[in-house]
Amino acid sequence: MASRFNALKADAHWQGVWDSARTFAARDDSPRPKSYVLEMFPYPSGKIHMGHVRNYTMGDVLARFRRMQGMEVLHPMGWDAFGMPAENAAMEKGVHPGTWTRANIASMKAQLKRLGFALDWTRELATCEPDYYGHEQALFLDLYEAGLVYRKESAVNWDPVDMTVLANEQVIDGRGWRSGALVEKRKLSQWFLKITDFADELLEGLDGLEHWPDKVKLMQENWIGKSQGLQFRFKLSPHPIPAPLPARREGLGVGAFVESAAPASSQPTPDPSLPGRGLEDVEVFSTRPDTIFGASFVAVAADHPVAREVVATNPDAADFIERCKQGGTTAAEIETQEKLGFDTGLTAQHPLDPAWQLPVYIANFVLMDYGTGAVFGVPAHDQRDLDFARKYGLPVKRVVSDHDETAPVFVGDTAYTGPGTLVNSHFLDGMDIEDAKRAVISRAEGEGWGTGTTVWRLRDWGVSRQRYWGTPIPIIHCDACGPVGVPKDQLPVVLPEDVAFDIPGNPLDRHPTWKHVDCPKCGAAARRETDTLDTFVDSSWYFIRFASQPKDKPFDRVAAEQWLPVGQYIGGVEHAILHLLYARFWTRALKHIGQLDIAEPFAGLFTQGMVTHETYQTQVEREASAEEQAKLGVETITDLAWVPTDDIDRTEAGVFQRSTGIPVKTGRVEKMSKSKKNTVDPEPIVDQYGADAVRFFVISDSPPEKDLEWSEAGIEGAWRFVQRLWRLFDGEKSGEGADAALDRKVHRTIAGVATDIEALAFNKAVAKLYELTGAIEKAAPSASRTAAIATLMRLVAPMTPHVAEEAWAAAGGEGLIADAPWPAVDPALLVDDEVTIAIQVNGKLRDTLVMPKGLPKDQIEAAALASDKVVRILEGKTPRKVIVVPDRLVNLVA
Repeated sequence: MASRFNALKADAHWQGVWDSARTFAARDDSPRPKSYVLEMFPYPSGKIHMGHVRNYTMGDVLARFRRMQGMEVLHPMGWDAFGMPAENAAMEKGVHPGTWTRANIASMKAQLKRLGFALDWTRELATCEPDYYGHEQALFLDLYEAGLVYRKESAVNWDPVDMTVLANEQVIDGRGWRSGALVEKRKLSQWFLKITDFADELLEGLDGLEHWPDKVKLMQENWIGKSQGLQFRFKLSPHPIPAPLPARREGLGVGAFVESAAPASSQPTPDPSLPGRGLEDVEVFSTRPDTIFGASFVAVAADHPVAREVVATNPDAADFIERCKQGGTTAAEIETQEKLGFDTGLTAQHPLDPAWQLPVYIANFVLMDYGTGAVFGVPAHDQRDLDFARKYGLPVKRVVSDHDETAPVFVGDTAYTGPGTLVNSHFLDGMDIEDAKRAVISRAEGEGWGTGTTVWRLRDWGVSRQRYWGTPIPIIHCDACGPVGVPKDQLPVVLPEDVAFDIPGNPLDRHPTWKHVDCPKCGAAARRETDTLDTFVDSSWYFIRFASQPKDKPFDRVAAEQWLPVGQYIGGVEHAILHLLYARFWTRALKHIGQLDIAEPFAGLFTQGMVTHETYQTQVEREASAEEQAKLGVETITDLAWVPTDDIDRTEAGVFQRSTGIPVKTGRVEKMSKSKKNTVDPEPIVDQYGADAVRFFVISDSPPEKDLEWSEAGIEGAWRFVQRLWRLFDGEKSGEGADAALDRKVHRTIAGVATDIEALAFNKAVAKLYELTGAIEKAAPSASRTAAIATLMRLVAPMTPHVAEEAWAAAGGEGLIADAPWPAVDPALLVDDEVTIAIQVNGKLRDTLVMPKGLPKDQIEAAALASDKVVRILEGKTPRKVIVVPDRLVNLVA
């Protein structure tokens, strides 16, 4: 052996050996117990980052460890290769999305191989290839035939400049992220999967996921959102508003008391020429029927039937609805945007008092796709409603009190949403919230104006995307037959290659030939569906295709079920809701139609922490725009700009930007991101330190569920440990005789490291390996030391496989260390044969003694009395009493 480990040479050599021998290819016909280890597959953006390295190293250590335990391990890799970035690259760089994507795959695959991951590359897949998405189209058609797919109109974010639908994440401050145009809400015909049919199953199934993080299960539970509530109708009063109400609506009176409303007998006869004459009521749902006496207004969505009625005779309402279209469609956006409303002139009759009329607004925070498209507002106990009420001068009445505060008029700008007792609520007064809910529901059902109902936050999954780079939806639209599935023998429906991105919008819509086909049913001229599938569909079943890859169907059930469910799934918590929920749904849907007998796709889930790094900024001057010059009266503006981590120099004088010499401000440690330029490229790190050092660092410096801060000191420390291992393996001199203490240390380390790896507590396993390495280094030459070094080679093999293979080969080990068994544990050596005994004088600890376990009391007492510390304290006196607890303590009473 050489005295220094040549990492780059060893890395390349052993990676070539593993590849040529197909060491990590999983065998379906293996008699060994099967284990499926999977990390969430990456999007091929062009380069792997340290987050990838950490994620895949964790899975790799577990996969290698389980192979050494005698398991047949499936540990595959593929590419989540469809999506927006490829189309953006096509527009910005003038390349085809497929060319860009496949080049990135080649680059990232080479980077992953350099890290020596034990991956089964024979099962590699890319979701952008027809041999994958063609099978996805077949599965979509199977779900369509089973009634789990349908088409309906739905609200979407529409960019009028790029002429495309935008995902919610692509709408920034109400504008298209790329065009900057004000985004509109539009109704488009969209394809949906009936995930709501499985809402109960998806919720109940969480209880059986014992090896999932509680926080992820809670996030899914909240997203599914099962709620008990009251569904009821407000009767509309389409007549001029009586005199007392305008003052109340403007906040000039105390407002929301039932007694203050005009009596029913004073209401004038409805005028049939007024808006709303065609509607008699508006339906709402509430999970808080207990607050019904705190109602202040009714609000409907901009596309609610009530709104459409009002628009028919009121141009101002039409203008307001156009403004509503510029808002977002997500719950998060709705919560943060300014709450706007339009007074329809209609009122709604309170169901518990016909004399109490509530104003009806069209509001931008209510959506037709959520609930009934209408809500009643209780400002004192809902922040959104409170913001709205304060803006429009509506009454705010307290109906839930957490202390002794019972005043009906609620002051302040923070709604009270906690527990409490009902007040100002007539027959509900004094009840707690749950009792009050039941009482209102009971009364509503008894009087026939409402029904207790279970509702779900979960909505059916809209899978249509008006994009080119995705799986074509295998549907043909015929004027006579309607939507018709593409015959299975005509799959895959392949994306055309001859497309251009010089015009905004979906190239499939304007392709001269691709979309024009004959109807499979009647033979008439028809057109293909030009929407493509949401990329979440691609990742909802890829783990099944990894397990079984026949050419003629998506998977073979028997082969797939040998591996499924995935034993250990590893990935970021950012995928805790949608990806995992959709994958759980897809698996259940396949079970529903008889293609699998597995409900849950992932038996074990681990969400690793992020990799973080310091951020750096420097001041940059730019010329002020004309608007800025007019407003600020300056010609230049000083901005802060992010500085890349690889452009930083640290000197005694401070931190500087290497390329400019300008001083740099060091900012917070944050998640590595391209936008803040605090990423670290793994490639030059591997070039400098080798794969093993990088692998060892990302699992050693932090608990895997916590964030890991990247540091040069950390990677250098890992590299030094790899060299330290090599010197230990290289410098072994055979000895004779036994070292009982070292033997015990070795076997306890074998057991402890195994337990830690299985629990994914890699940092704890690393700590034990450091301890064992130190113990071996200190031990005198002996047979025990020689055996300990051979054992250490196998213990570090899952984490630092290249140095382990090199040392194994040099020491004459049989075959590859990757195929070697995990060291066996001698149970007898796990039992402690020494104990630490506390020595007390008058109840105070004065000394401790390490002694053989099981000594008789007289020997323990004699050793305690002989302790130098005890002798000094007693000063020659004989203790009045000696209490001995075998193997635990001695208490001397002086």
